Amino acid sequence: MEMSQYLDMFIEEAKEHLQEINQNLLLLENDPNETGVINEVFRSAHTLKGMSATMGFEDMATLTHEMENVLDLIRNQKLLINDHMMNLLFQCVDSLEGMVVSLSSGGDGKMDVTQLVHQLKSILSDEPVSPVKKASSLPNIENSFQPIDLSFDQFEITVMNQSMQSGHKIYYINVELREDCILKAARAYMVFDSIENSGEIIKSFPSVEDIENEKFDRSFKLVVITKKEKAELEQMINQISEITKAEVISIDPNQYQKDAEIQETINIGDTDARKSDKSSNHNEKKVIGTKTIRVDIERLDELMNLFSELVIDRGRLEQLSREIGHAELLETVEHMSRISSDLQNLILTMRMVSVEQVFNRFPRMVRDLAKELNKKINLEIFGAETELDRTVIDEIGDPLVHILRNAIDHGIEHPEERKVKGKREEGNIQLKAYHSGNHVFIEIKDDGNGIDKNKVLQKGLEKGLITEKNAHLLDDKQVYDLLFMPGFSTAEKVSDVSGRGVGLDVVKNKIESLGGFVSIKSEKGVGSTFLIQLPLTLSIISAMLVQVEDEKYAIPLSSIIETAIFKKEEIMYAHKQQVIDFRGRVVPLVSLQNVFDIPKSNTNQEDEIPVLIVRKGEKMAGLVVGSFIGQQEIVLKSLGKYLTNIFAISGATILGDGQVALIIDCNALIK
Repeated sequence: MEMSQYLDMFIEEAKEHLQEINQNLLLLENDPNETGVINEVFRSAHTLKGMSATMGFEDMATLTHEMENVLDLIRNQKLLINDHMMNLLFQCVDSLEGMVVSLSSGGDGKMDVTQLVHQLKSILSDEPVSPVKKASSLPNIENSFQPIDLSFDQFEITVMNQSMQSGHKIYYINVELREDCILKAARAYMVFDSIENSGEIIKSFPSVEDIENEKFDRSFKLVVITKKEKAELEQMINQISEITKAEVISIDPNQYQKDAEIQETINIGDTDARKSDKSSNHNEKKVIGTKTIRVDIERLDELMNLFSELVIDRGRLEQLSREIGHAELLETVEHMSRISSDLQNLILTMRMVSVEQVFNRFPRMVRDLAKELNKKINLEIFGAETELDRTVIDEIGDPLVHILRNAIDHGIEHPEERKVKGKREEGNIQLKAYHSGNHVFIEIKDDGNGIDKNKVLQKGLEKGLITEKNAHLLDDKQVYDLLFMPGFSTAEKVSDVSGRGVGLDVVKNKIESLGGFVSIKSEKGVGSTFLIQLPLTLSIISAMLVQVEDEKYAIPLSSIIETAIFKKEEIMYAHKQQVIDFRGRVVPLVSLQNVFDIPKSNTNQEDEIPVLIVRKGEKMAGLVVGSFIGQQEIVLKSLGKYLTNIFAISGATILGDGQVALIIDCNALIK
């Protein structure tokens, strides 16, 4: 069987499973008793093992098989989780990711996993059952197998108590099927049928629906009310073929009454809030998964490129129809424009993906860095469902990594230091994404040291970026902007994490190349916030077309605050710079004619000057143009490799009349 045709699908699915394992291992590290999460990890590892074995990737299959063995003991509570075990499991995931990366880059996916397999086997050979911890909260040995995620509502507990008073028994039954069992759901049905002939099933794990759909591994668990004895139940279930084990344990509902109360208390806390969030994310994924199909991103790119050509032709048709003035032609073109606008929105929506894809990699990174630097850090993620164009998503990951690593290394203090300052030992980093207008904002906020403004100024003076004379004139924002200068670093020593003086300038360049910008707010001793503003999409944008002499330019609407007409006598001068009073604010004027050195004609003697008020963050400027043409959807085209680094020009577009208009980068014009 030729497997290469399935390789892309294998790589994508393997990445998803590895992401799931990573996320769930992080949850498990915080709450080792969460059996639901262990089962998720086990399920992902099991699937990955089957997939890799089928594809013939033996190293991957061997490693996941040994991981599965360890996880099996953990979920059956025969093994207690410790730091060594978690670190080893994370190392295994890293190795698996390495193999997937190898495959995606055309390699053979092979890796020496002997050492990891040996370490996993050594854990298995010890099989340390630690009854002390488990037995301490349990009444007797028989009840020592207590499902942690077993929870009952008050009604169920009342029913169980009343059943016990009337002579019934409550059992927790763990049924395991043979590894080669083909019709798992059918065997489960036979077990259900057999038990229901002599009792009542009040709970099943997973749910009955999932069992019917075979959404379980080899085992499922039931809570049963019956008058039968344990031995009878065991014998009855074991008679069913393809059953390897039926473990029946008596349970005391009162014990779960206490657990339910404890669980209810925990649910109020942050931990379960995150878990709930995680759970809802899982549910959401499942719902989405049933309604979506995988589409190669290259096909979507191709579709977008073709549609971009259509948008240019649409502009051409609209202009021609206006010139000809034929009523039926105008009507037809108008209808076509409406349809193509809907199609454009649809295609743009298809390319939108949630920033969760990028954010998902950070919990693990923060965990590893915190351990490496002996810090305690809690990462909170908000708005992971916020959507961005796939192109932006692909590019935004590295800048965020830089900022987060800086926050962990320079921002968050060591626990002892935080304690002395009266802060919680655990530092907090918030990663937040949200929509606002035609932009997406990503905020990275920490409650660490904050930025020492004086230290930044001192470094700026040492590097000659500012002078003694103007140093004290800079406001906070201008001081923090020095951090984005190439080679600028306030770190006193270079570490593996940061401090080499590279990073923030790269971050700034990358974000600005995406049409966004980044700013910093900070308070010494309180913390810092990095705010990144990004456009929703990069391919087709709304722009204002303007004319300067004989040339046409496009200015993205996302940068424009307002269009205005000013009289010549309203123009003032400040520091030899032309300025205007715009709603009580002094705004400098920038003449496009001067910036682009456009030859002046002598015919322009108008008393009024058209101005576009544009912004870059909190800064504003007034672009002086010849005249406004109007708003239009334009297709952003690159200038190509021969016209790189053209000042204040981010690209070009083709207009309806076939002319080429340059697209102005307002960020470059505003200093």
